[in-house]
Amino acid sequence: MNAIINLQGITRRLGTQPVLHNLSLTIPHGQTCAIIGPSGAGKSTLLNLIGLLDQPCSGRMMLAGQDMTVTTADQRAILRNRMLGFIFQSFNLLPRLSALDNVALPLSYRGIGQAAARRAARAQLEAVGLGERAQHLPADMSGGQRQRVAIARALVTEPALLLADEPTGNLDGATAEEIAGLLLRLNRERGVTLLMVTHDPAMARRMDRCIEVRNGGAFDA
Repeated sequence: MNAIINLQGITRRLGTQPVLHNLSLTIPHGQTCAIIGPSGAGKSTLLNLIGLLDQPCSGRMMLAGQDMTVTTADQRAILRNRMLGFIFQSFNLLPRLSALDNVALPLSYRGIGQAAARRAARAQLEAVGLGERAQHLPADMSGGQRQRVAIARALVTEPALLLADEPTGNLDGATAEEIAGLLLRLNRERGVTLLMVTHDPAMARRMDRCIEVRNGGAFDA
């Protein structure tokens, strides 16, 4: 199976402090992976590198066969919008926009017209079970519903790779289970690769693979 992520000898320092050191990691298309490890080990740093929000200090980073270490900032921004979907613990929804317009927002960055963007957004909201809440503001929704909106927003660009940073961290146990089930169903149905940073061992066990970040490296747990 072809790799969607191939990291070779990656080092990332914050100031003079090395966070990741000589890290190598290969993830095939369609795999679900939990990223675990103690606080401060570099899990979010690794996710930010893979998400093209940061650059390594050294090493080679391939994403879907393209060498990201030789791309410009503009090229990485385009690839982020076209290939990647992001889900965060804090949802990151715009409070004054409806669920529908929050989901449509990434398509507007592509220059897609409002009507077409909203049609695509409505389809994604229906896919996550929130079609009837399309006109609601985030403040009028539960935490689980807001996370579903965030998932729909991440999926509206039809990404190949979904990056989730503690997506169930602010949710109660039952709602967290629902969100995990939804993400795994989307992986099965769409073939999207899923990387999830989590501190929840039960959540990690539901993934195809568990990768532990420790001592600057990444190891199969």
